[in-house]
Amino acid sequence: MDFAFTADHERFRGELRDWLGAQVKRPWSLECADPALDADALVAIRRDFQRALNDAGYLGMDWPEEWGGRGATVVEKAIFQEEMQRADAPPVANGLGLALLGPALIHHGTEEQRRRFIPKMLDAEELWCQGFSEPGAGSDLASLRTRAVPDGDDYRITGQKVWTTFGPWADWIFVLARTDSEDRYGGITFFLVPLDQPGVEVRGLRQITGDAEFGEVFFDAALARREHIVGEVGEGWRIAMTVLSYERGATSLADPAKNDRYLADLVAGLRERGALGRPDVRERLARLLVDNEVMRANGLRTMANLSSGDAPGPESSIDKLFWSEYSQRLSDEAFDLLGAEAQLFGGSPGARPDMDWATELLWSRAGTIYSGSSEIQRNIVAKRALRLPTR
Repeated sequence: MDFAFTADHERFRGELRDWLGAQVKRPWSLECADPALDADALVAIRRDFQRALNDAGYLGMDWPEEWGGRGATVVEKAIFQEEMQRADAPPVANGLGLALLGPALIHHGTEEQRRRFIPKMLDAEELWCQGFSEPGAGSDLASLRTRAVPDGDDYRITGQKVWTTFGPWADWIFVLARTDSEDRYGGITFFLVPLDQPGVEVRGLRQITGDAEFGEVFFDAALARREHIVGEVGEGWRIAMTVLSYERGATSLADPAKNDRYLADLVAGLRERGALGRPDVRERLARLLVDNEVMRANGLRTMANLSSGDAPGPESSIDKLFWSEYSQRLSDEAFDLLGAEAQLFGGSPGARPDMDWATELLWSRAGTIYSGSSEIQRNIVAKRALRLPTR
């Protein structure tokens, strides 16, 4: 297993790093801490930056060139995610559309669907949100109850989705809905549904951080056209699971790069307080630094497997477990070591200027739940890596 980057990889990294250095005028963390910018203004910044990325050819990294991609390898895609975090660049506005729906359309969609949706997805003209989780069907997604019933050649969707990230700004939603109540996995279909129509209501949900970047969506016989089904009726589960597993691998280097920035701020704060000479503080920092390098090494292992043509294995669940629980440990340590200045939200008087530890601590609590809870990830590792009995 070769963990080394090639000369071409490093050349790509250098070009991307130069481009980001010229384009990122102010770090995203400072944009978010600016009290003059509300949620709509931050979304506008993300739209503009996504358009710049698209114009420069940095979106859809591993997509075919005919669909606006770069035809790059999964390693180059991981380098892109890593350098975005290193530069503290604005996240793209269409994150879920590009990460999940785009690959689903390329691999499973029709020519007409790709032609209709992908260009507007890339240039952020149309924003997408994800309609997977439901009340009572989050980690156990196959128990979803939102249903789609035939209406002539089309379908009518009724039910509720929740934790719909970017729902308040989205134009479209990709929905898993049940078309067969008797078949747990084969009775689920993947629909593309416009939000601006009768029978759809989007409600924002205020989070513990004070933000409302996601919401819940209610469907009451909302129209879903037959030509907007991805794949065949009953293939939704297979399509969704395939796309989710591959996406985890491509982002496995991003979290260690983000943690590098967070750790640098923590070290700077402790240096300002004169605390770096304390043996107990140095030991706690060393544990955080070593754990982050372990995470990076596992990400490189994932990259090596994917670049060799292997399907994503249980290491993607190990990635998810490690980064989500590490984020909580890191923010807890920052709160304890930095004291009051870490407890102030970004932009508040006395808060740290480059890092919003209060928001990070609150947001990190969600990491062990979304995208498959830690309990689900441990089950996957137990079954697929350790081959433990299921009963």
